[in-house]
Amino acid sequence: MYETIVYEVAERVARITLNRPDARNALSDQMIDELLDAFERAKADDGVRVIVLTGAGERAFCAGADLGGLGRAQADGRSVADAGAIRESAPFRLFTAFPKLGKPIIARLAGHAVAGGLGLAAACDLVVAADDVKLGTPEVNVGLWPMMIMAIINRNVAPKHAFRLYYTGQRITAAEGREIGLVTEVVPRAELDARVDELARTIAAKSPLGLRRGRDAFFAIEGRPLEDQVEHLLSELVGLAATEDAKEGITAFLENRAPDFQGR
Repeated sequence: MYETIVYEVAERVARITLNRPDARNALSDQMIDELLDAFERAKADDGVRVIVLTGAGERAFCAGADLGGLGRAQADGRSVADAGAIRESAPFRLFTAFPKLGKPIIARLAGHAVAGGLGLAAACDLVVAADDVKLGTPEVNVGLWPMMIMAIINRNVAPKHAFRLYYTGQRITAAEGREIGLVTEVVPRAELDARVDELARTIAAKSPLGLRRGRDAFFAIEGRPLEDQVEHLLSELVGLAATEDAKEGITAFLENRAPDFQGR
């Protein structure tokens, strides 16, 4: 069904693989369209509780935007701004899709994540990286700036660390990425798949309804005054406590057994 990604589902986990290894899994418009379609498939599938996003091969998770495509667009005199269609552009639709996924998403980094690829990883809820992976925003080296992904990175990283990435264009290690908030866990390469699988299974065993409503609430309160946040969260808590999953979870706790969540 797809030409630039691979979509697989097993054990309640949807695995989406960027599949342009010869191009270091660079983001083309076609790949973004296919990614967005895969996100919608995973979101609509009740059998999927967790999404894992990764890249084919060990060279790169994702090298960012396809600069060749950008150059061709410039040569043709085309630009998103000229077309007056920023909100319809592939990058806009991609990076604004993550808060609407409704399901946890884990980035598995077996290869380097740079430029838009770093933004793609940072947009995920959790990031697990092999210990030899490098991260960076090299846009400044070619006269550009990480405009699109700055909105994502700035939500994860303190300004001083962010500016170091933006100004120097230098790559940092996965361990440094963890220290500044871009990476959740760093593991030896040989343990990467086992750790990602373990984390996905752990999350998939939770209530899908609780995960969705909690994740939605996390993004809904962003930037709102404290009183509005507490009001919204209290309302969500009352609603969540009335669900069958919450009742099952509490009953299972009292009976000292594993809960059987149905997403209701």
